[in-house]
Amino acid sequence: MSCLHRILHRTRIFQATTCLVTQQNGMSQYPPYYIKPVFNKAEQEALYKSGEASKIAHVPTRAALIDQTSSPFYDDKVALFTNYLMRNGDKQLARKLVEKTFEKIKRSQIARYHKADDADKEKILLDAKKIFHVAVENCKPIMHLTPIKRGGVRYQVPVPISDRRAQFLSMNWLIDAGCDKEAPMSFWDRLAIELIDASNNTGKVIKKKQDLHKQCEANRAYAHYRWS
Repeated sequence: MSCLHRILHRTRIFQATTCLVTQQNGMSQYPPYYIKPVFNKAEQEALYKSGEASKIAHVPTRAALIDQTSSPFYDDKVALFTNYLMRNGDKQLARKLVEKTFEKIKRSQIARYHKADDADKEKILLDAKKIFHVAVENCKPIMHLTPIKRGGVRYQVPVPISDRRAQFLSMNWLIDAGCDKEAPMSFWDRLAIELIDASNNTGKVIKKKQDLHKQCEANRAYAHYRWS
């Protein structure tokens, strides 16, 4: 009986300690001094060049997530865009749509490259991922409107937008443009056309961003409500 009591006592101590660690660190299974893994090879090389790698060599590190890989084909923005595109947890379908979109971009740009003159060929991007990155960057807004109540009236006040929120809006606007049912074509064809247009600072999403900036400019008289 004494052995059984001893086991139960140790079990209770372990459960209490686990509860304290869980409460202290939220839902994380790692203590707060564990650092996040650096899985990107470019970031690892930068750490070695700066000498920071030797400082964190013996620091406990968290395990990498399932989607964090050092593969040269991995792109964090493409993975984020795939997550935004995913519906009802069907990630395989989202990946397939992104791959078909990039294939369509590549085919369109190669056809345009062969038809262009020698002087214009240097300006044509053939890498679908580069076109995607340029398109997302061009579609990012720098201001947005937020409702602020003053004296019983809600005013649409222009405020600066964070880079993370701007990227979210940019990607979602591109996805919405691909979901537009006006043109009788598949989703990846519409999205490919919109990405190519956005990389050249044209298209529906660029116009949507410019319209938002015009609304912010029109409501600049309410900008002081942001601080009051």
